[in-house]
Amino acid sequence: MPLSAEPSWRSVLLEWYESDARDLPWRRREFADRYGAWGTLVSEFMLQQTPVARVIPHLQAWLERWPSPAAMATATPAQVVHQWANLGYPRRALWLHRAAVQVVEKHGGVVPREVSDLLALSGIGDYTARAVAVFHYGDTHPVVDTNTRRVIARFIDGRSQPASPSPRDLVRMGELLPGARGEAAVFNAAMMELGAVVCTARAPRCEECPVAAQCAWLSAGRPDTGDRRRRQPRYEGSDRQARGAVLRMLRDAPDHVLGADLVVPDWPDAVQRDRAIDSLIADGLVEASDGVLALPR
Repeated sequence: MPLSAEPSWRSVLLEWYESDARDLPWRRREFADRYGAWGTLVSEFMLQQTPVARVIPHLQAWLERWPSPAAMATATPAQVVHQWANLGYPRRALWLHRAAVQVVEKHGGVVPREVSDLLALSGIGDYTARAVAVFHYGDTHPVVDTNTRRVIARFIDGRSQPASPSPRDLVRMGELLPGARGEAAVFNAAMMELGAVVCTARAPRCEECPVAAQCAWLSAGRPDTGDRRRRQPRYEGSDRQARGAVLRMLRDAPDHVLGADLVVPDWPDAVQRDRAIDSLIADGLVEASDGVLALPR
């Protein structure tokens, strides 16, 4: 569909977002005033592959404990992994801790604004770097997440699901950004919001979509064009579940230390449990010494 066919769809989308967007903590002015770019960075780390409802209580607790990079830089890795709790993908906690240290050492404790500087921090990729630059600092960059990619696939390409992530995604989103200064942040957020609450993966609510009249996929009759994305393995019975069980026991143990033979001893697959422990050690999430396991010191 030619983008010039309906130039007003961006305005319609922005108006919808302003009136219908969810009231999320990181979108509030007081949140930005209190925590600055650090609050945006922490929220984006937590939101990676984790539902909003699970993130909100953890985010508040995290920022109350470590309201700045300088505060978090003084924490131990064990404290950070323990605080991460059940958010999943716990390596993010260590990366965030390292990023805080780097912000203190290289940027005077202020989260940098330039995308290149953000990309140099531990655990930060294209999405998170641009999210901080756009949503906190107000700069003009494309920000692309899973929801954005799905909206583009349907609205522009007429496909039921997006392809696997590609560097081309940033280029395509950049072509859609409105030209008016200051609108990039709202437009990026509006595209994500549309995908998160209306143009959802399994049950899109097209009747509620503010730009349904211009949607190529809807106009084509919502055809099933296949799903080329790589599937994530089931969590139940996976190594990820075993890793989570090991970390949970260590988080709950006195001083976060346990004898190796006491760590999930009843796990149904001992080989898988040992593989999970080995992988956690390799990732720096667990330390082992003389038959004892501990969260990183």
